Amino acid sequence: MRIRERWRNIKVREAAKTIDALITPSLLLDRGRLESNVQRLAEHANRLGVVLRPHMKTAKSIDVARHVFPREPGPITVSTIAEAEYFAGHGFRDMTYAVGISPALAIRAVELCGRTGVDLKLLLDSVEQADALAGVRQATGLTPSVFIELDCDDHRGGLKPDDPKLLEVADRVVAAGANLVGVLAHAGESYGLSTPDALVKAAENERSATVRAAEVLRAHGHACPIVSVGSTPTAHFADNLEGVTELRAGVYMFFDLVQHGVGVCGRDDIAISVLATVIGSKPEKGWVLVDAGWMALSRDRGTANQQLDQGYGMVCDEKGRVLEDVIVAQASQEHGILAIRAGSGKSMPDLPLGSRVRILPNHACAMAAQHDFYSVVNGESPEIEARWERIRGW
Repeated sequence: MRIRERWRNIKVREAAKTIDALITPSLLLDRGRLESNVQRLAEHANRLGVVLRPHMKTAKSIDVARHVFPREPGPITVSTIAEAEYFAGHGFRDMTYAVGISPALAIRAVELCGRTGVDLKLLLDSVEQADALAGVRQATGLTPSVFIELDCDDHRGGLKPDDPKLLEVADRVVAAGANLVGVLAHAGESYGLSTPDALVKAAENERSATVRAAEVLRAHGHACPIVSVGSTPTAHFADNLEGVTELRAGVYMFFDLVQHGVGVCGRDDIAISVLATVIGSKPEKGWVLVDAGWMALSRDRGTANQQLDQGYGMVCDEKGRVLEDVIVAQASQEHGILAIRAGSGKSMPDLPLGSRVRILPNHACAMAAQHDFYSVVNGESPEIEARWERIRGW
């Protein structure tokens, strides 16, 4: 396509009908891969006999949510109150806010429940947070519903299942006039694993720790109706969820190179990419320059500690076919430098000025967060099927 024709096509971004007409960098979402990924985990959760509560922190889009729940809104997990407000506006009523609360945030969350009728369950792991619920109830006139967060693998926050504070926190939740709905764990250390045996073991550890905590609470008079576990790796490798009632995962909708390195997905399962344009080269250094830097790709270097470092992303041609051993080796704000992976015997493919590439994410959540919308494609077709907006902010 001649430069003048391309410019004529891309002047109005909303009018783009093919990827040739997109202003770059631009976020692409492969609908077929999304649908396959969603179906895979839904079927797995069904086989395990648990409710699937997808985490919408990755997608942040009602159009993606409608592919997860094609008939009617179902239970979801959110990571910001902005997400909760957005999905409430689209008819979702059963939500878990899976981030520890502050008093101000808890008031905002409970007020949302009062305005919309949403059942938004909060998360805490301390006596101080539990005691603060009394103030939340007084300020809003409403009864908060809360989970106690568990630490099953020393990854982040939460209480150990055998921590004496578990019962103290539970008692203080009830004393504050709140509703204790159950326990919740996230096996975040699973992201550092890479063998099936280790992932199965992590999933079982997550399950057993969470069920054990629920049993402790029930033995002391707390009903604990919901036992919630989940990370994308353990969700896919769990082979027994006895005692668990629901499973959470988020990045599974899109997958990414970190999940590929863990062994959860193949490269052809990764559903999002950033379309970028070649803007120059330095042949003497083996570099090709593109117009996608960390503002488009994110600074996430999650594969750096894995067996195969993917730089700032793996590079594909315009149709989405992987260019073997070509990665974004360096990134500044608006520049990406493509190079051959160190130690590879391959040569840089011919990527002339103006040609397009797709860059797969290290971390799908972080890449998507850099953009306002998805241009929806399917496979190698250049056609843009739809434009799906996504929300941002807190």
